[in-house]
Amino acid sequence: MPAPEPPDWPPLPALTRAESAFVDSWLEVVDLLGRINPARATHTYSALRAAQALVGRATALRDALTSMHERGESDVHAHTLARALRVLDGERRAGRVTVPQNRGVGPT
Repeated sequence: MPAPEPPDWPPLPALTRAESAFVDSWLEVVDLLGRINPARATHTYSALRAAQALVGRATALRDALTSMHERGESDVHAHTLARALRVLDGERRAGRVTVPQNRGVGPT
């Protein structure tokens, strides 16, 4: 029996190297913020480790934006970058940063 075919992911839009670094770094920061989120965290140690890593990822994000600016990429092409974020599951990943809805538990 042949191996199953991998799913057909939508293609990423064409991005410059700096835009790719911007998107990747932003997603890494969002992932770490999701792990730190006090409304979702389960252990202080994992939140601490994520907070420690956040410094490095924020630096990478700053460096990507600096690179874009220095190369003359003065405009953020939000539509294109949003498409890339959707392909990379950015909506779900960013959702971990939010405070969950109160489901009738505890004070309102």
